[in-house]
Amino acid sequence: MDPVRLVVWSDYLCPWCYNAAHRLQVIEEEFGASLELEWRSFLLRPQPRARSGDDARNLQKFVRYTQSWLRPAAESDAPAFRVWESSEGPPSHSVPAHLAAKAAARLGEGAFGAFHRSLLRAYFEESRDISDAAVLRLLWEEAGLEAAAFDAVDDPALLSDTLGQHREAQERGITGVPTVAVEGHEGFVTGAQALEVYRRWVTRLREGVLD
Repeated sequence: MDPVRLVVWSDYLCPWCYNAAHRLQVIEEEFGASLELEWRSFLLRPQPRARSGDDARNLQKFVRYTQSWLRPAAESDAPAFRVWESSEGPPSHSVPAHLAAKAAARLGEGAFGAFHRSLLRAYFEESRDISDAAVLRLLWEEAGLEAAAFDAVDDPALLSDTLGQHREAQERGITGVPTVAVEGHEGFVTGAQALEVYRRWVTRLREGVLD
């Protein structure tokens, strides 16, 4: 039997995407080789934010925003979240983290999975600005990835791929994340679903029954 293949559009700055990623990791471990996930880029902040010149005020505003993370944190089967505690940030835009994740993917599926989770954990649990190149390089080193391979973040092909995936999502009518689709089918499901919903969905797909 061919594996079920799910395509997931996600952004590393989206708290609901962290919930979805955490639950889908559980599902992926449960179903093993019978389930494959492909993560694609959706950019909630496709361009660097304009700076007002008042860094302290920008950071205070961002800290207040991160209090909204307590809502996804309160859901069942949610990973850990922490209201921002760092003097770093706020993040400038979504693109740098996606480029680093795609550079990791060039090293293999295992490298991507580990770095993908590291990015989300760094932002939502550790108050680290994952739009900062120095932070991304440090996360890369902490993940034990080949140091020289990090330079691929500057490869124009990765930027083209990232922007192309975002554009594809928009053309399909996707306006928010996380969004999950079954490869080869037009429909998609938007929003972080409960763990049991994902589990039931994959089970039905394996049985040849589409919701």
